[in-house]
Amino acid sequence: MAEGGIVFRTMEESDLPAVLSLEKDLFPDPWPRWIFLEEVRDRSRSFATIGEESGKIVCYGIVWIVGAEFHIANMAVRRDRQGAGVGKRLLDHVLDEGTRRRCGVATLEVRPSNARAIGLYRSRAFREVAIRRGYYRNGEDALVMLRELGPASE
Repeated sequence: MAEGGIVFRTMEESDLPAVLSLEKDLFPDPWPRWIFLEEVRDRSRSFATIGEESGKIVCYGIVWIVGAEFHIANMAVRRDRQGAGVGKRLLDHVLDEGTRRRCGVATLEVRPSNARAIGLYRSRAFREVAIRRGYYRNGEDALVMLRELGPASE
């Protein structure tokens, strides 16, 4: 699917070197390769997507399907494409998949220090519902955000 010059497709094992490079560049505690590999291989409980522009990966998302919950576990946008609407397009693509799968809610955790991401999530009707104390490896808390999917969120 192409949206705003971005082509979204299913993440494959062959994408992992580029995804891991992006992950290491963006996050202080990056996911290891084996986690991404597990997400790519187990499509029954995981939705792993990448967005490409001109054949280069500019963003990716990993979502876990847990019953009627669509849990956004990891989203990333290449630094030089941040602030250009790529994150919005990725989030919209992911939420559309949750709706397609008839999930009732989408949830995620985000660092309270990540104001840009929190603003993006709020712009897409997510609301803060809890705080997970000491959630991240560095001891930072996480905000838990939730959004209803389907007719109630439109």
